[in-house]
Amino acid sequence: MPRIISANLNGIRSADKKGFFNWLAGSGGDIVCVQELKAQDADLSPLHRQPPGYPFSAFHCAEKKGYSGVGIYARQQPDRVIEGLGLPEFDAEGRYLRADFGPLSVISLYLPSGSSSEERQQVKFAFMAAFLPQLEALIAEGRDLVLCGDWNIAHKEIDLKNWKGNLKNSGFLPEERAWLTDVFDRVGFVDVWRRLYADIPGYTWWSNRGQAYAKDVGWRIDYQIATPALAARATSASVYKDEKFSDHAPLIVDYR
Repeated sequence: MPRIISANLNGIRSADKKGFFNWLAGSGGDIVCVQELKAQDADLSPLHRQPPGYPFSAFHCAEKKGYSGVGIYARQQPDRVIEGLGLPEFDAEGRYLRADFGPLSVISLYLPSGSSSEERQQVKFAFMAAFLPQLEALIAEGRDLVLCGDWNIAHKEIDLKNWKGNLKNSGFLPEERAWLTDVFDRVGFVDVWRRLYADIPGYTWWSNRGQAYAKDVGWRIDYQIATPALAARATSASVYKDEKFSDHAPLIVDYR
């Protein structure tokens, strides 16, 4: 039964100092997707490259220093690794990494955030538009496939505490939510957490402002989004909050 973990680290070096790799060694994860490395290839230590129990790793770093970047760790070697989407303007930001293990494909994904400026929101919309045909092509492959990562969109009101106050904010805009609905309802992917738990919010991110974490004023923006047959084999999921490695918490899903 593979256990797949997704974790936005908000800086791999910062998460390391906060004990992420100690936790990872005992997490039981078979495949681990990480996002927001905020590191170049040269910045990655031997521990970052090969944590205990994970002989395979691959990274897609951003060209800009201290920014973005995704990675995958696994207990076995994949058959194939694909770095980037083949879209230069987005690949420069290190947002997409795929590894194929037999009939299973696992993707570590980091969607742009639009919260810092209107300009970045337009980049996010452009990414969404360019990524949709890629999602259609992925599902057409007919493989078991899961996209793990920070999608930077809360889909429904249950997915964030203060939804009324965020209706006009990036991450909960009508256009973003409608796009995610399209990914599920028309393209055919399944939100694994929501399939398992219709009524549990499952927050994975908390603002550093105020007492958001202490008061659990969170957002569910980290997902495992899978093809239907794989999603149907998900038996349980959890958000790990016993330790805090980042402003996000790891999302753990067990598949049979």
